[in-house]
Amino acid sequence: MTLTIYGVPKSRAIRTLWMAKELGIEYVHIETGFGPDGCRGAEFLAINPNGHIPAMVDDGVVLVESLAMNLYLARKHGGPLAPAGIGEEGQMLSWGFWSASEVEPHATQAMYHTSFYPPADRKPEIAADALEKVKAPLVVLEAHLAEHGFLVGGRFTVADLNLLTCLFYLRFTPHALAGHPVTKAYYDAGFARPAAKAAFALRGE
Repeated sequence: MTLTIYGVPKSRAIRTLWMAKELGIEYVHIETGFGPDGCRGAEFLAINPNGHIPAMVDDGVVLVESLAMNLYLARKHGGPLAPAGIGEEGQMLSWGFWSASEVEPHATQAMYHTSFYPPADRKPEIAADALEKVKAPLVVLEAHLAEHGFLVGGRFTVADLNLLTCLFYLRFTPHALAGHPVTKAYYDAGFARPAAKAAFALRGE
């Protein structure tokens, strides 16, 4: 059966495109964009009624949250990116929820109000507040990485990939990582991986 990934590379679909390339698995990429001709169209809404990208269909299994999609692929295909047992699986789930709640919301707000929104719609006070709120999680992350090197199991796993794609939103505010040298080195090494380079090349940046 064919693994199909829906979404454009300049969306959270990049997370699962990266994961597929890390695993070396074949997939079909359907570049579904935003709006009524894309994720709000009837054809895509039949897959994900929420009307958001990405989505993934694998052997009849439909998944619509990018971090969960990656965890699923890791479990299915195994290897070093996957949990070695129930303990590591729990840790990967914990870090995934942490990434989505402690890092991504603040990192995205910082990006929106410094670079993404049109200048007239940017609110510097929201960006400043977001960067303030992400400080504490980054301190936690720096300490963990300084001791362990990676999130789980002393090796690069799907948990790291998922976190890195949340940290990616801080790229327009690099000073956010300036006081966290271990995290910055971890970030740079993650995006230097061949699979990351191959996936992000799809963005045409």
